[in-house]
Amino acid sequence: MDIFERRVANLGPLGMYAKQADGYFMFPKLEGEISNRMTFKGKEMLVWSLNNYLGLANHPEVREADAQAAKEWGLAYPMGARMMSGQTKYHEQLERELADFVGKEDAFLLNYGYQGMISIIDSLVDRKDVVVYDSEAHACIIDGLRLHIGKRFVYPHNNIENLKIQLQRARKLTQESGGAILVITEGVYGMTGDQGKLKEIVALKDEFDFRLLVDDAHGFGTMGATGAGTHQEQGVMDGVDVYFGTFAKAMAGIGAFVATRADVVEYLRFNMRSQTYAKSLPMPMVIGSLKRLELIRTHPELKNKLWTVVNKLQSGLREAGFNLGNASSPVTPVILEGGIAEGTQITVDMRENHGIFCSMVTYPVIPKGMILLRLIPTAVHTLEDVEYTIDAFQQVRQKLNAGAYSNEMFDISVLG
Repeated sequence: MDIFERRVANLGPLGMYAKQADGYFMFPKLEGEISNRMTFKGKEMLVWSLNNYLGLANHPEVREADAQAAKEWGLAYPMGARMMSGQTKYHEQLERELADFVGKEDAFLLNYGYQGMISIIDSLVDRKDVVVYDSEAHACIIDGLRLHIGKRFVYPHNNIENLKIQLQRARKLTQESGGAILVITEGVYGMTGDQGKLKEIVALKDEFDFRLLVDDAHGFGTMGATGAGTHQEQGVMDGVDVYFGTFAKAMAGIGAFVATRADVVEYLRFNMRSQTYAKSLPMPMVIGSLKRLELIRTHPELKNKLWTVVNKLQSGLREAGFNLGNASSPVTPVILEGGIAEGTQITVDMRENHGIFCSMVTYPVIPKGMILLRLIPTAVHTLEDVEYTIDAFQQVRQKLNAGAYSNEMFDISVLG
């Protein structure tokens, strides 16, 4: 069979809904200034779906730094991969400042978070090594593990007792192969908002002799006393061996970094294929990231404002009887009973009748029979936004419980 025919005949678990969902549930266009209120299909929306945690996307100092860097350097400089011709003192400065901020000896800039995590895993382990990872690990971790030709064991989400069992299996294999063990978890889980049990995992290191890699995409800038991350929040900064953070969330930019021991960073600099064979991060991204990091360090009120909104939103929803799971980070999941049909109806009701834009998640991303509406509070949201949203959610829940939402996917064509 022709490869094109085979692919278009089976569009996949998300693509199968393309005709019903494209442009509304998937690939929606939010327009206007990045803020708590934007425009969707000509209507103003209260937006809870942007990872602009600290409100830096349109911070005046950030906008000025980005514009000035683009004016001075353009988007092309530096040309080439860093190993060949793309190295600058500003890239090195950003790496030093990031390493210092997250409590590590050194750091290495990455062009993209997803790409970077895949390449970190690929670089650190070989066929003799065993990887043990959380069952709810992000897709970038799963794709990185697909490149791993050695053994890998998964433990149920945050189940430390089962982690011990997997570590015992891993230890037996590595004793035979002469390999090593790498444990991978997340600091903050971006869908459910709970934290990885870093403290409990670190406590197992002496017994099982492994290294710990933490993906802290949602924790960097939002968790811990200074915003250094979830490892700071849980008091295990030294226990995390490899720390990964991204600029796409709290930093409101593009790029990522990996921070660890200086000698390990040196190894990664010469062995991460995704960086060796990719153009260097453009100068405006680097200069802009320096400004963003400066604001995170010197303006704690940004994180304080975020958490004021987070606490008000989560406490209000819980007091109203909503299930937020084990959320203990800014990520706020509202879990309801139902499937994709009810989920689409609820999403349309929220957007068309309440003017609220948030992300809807159903099976196969989460178990069948569940709807997850994910809210991302930011420092630019107001307490009035919170009160309005809680009231809207209560109205939606009443309709759901009364059976007001049909068991058929909403036909967005009727919206025009």
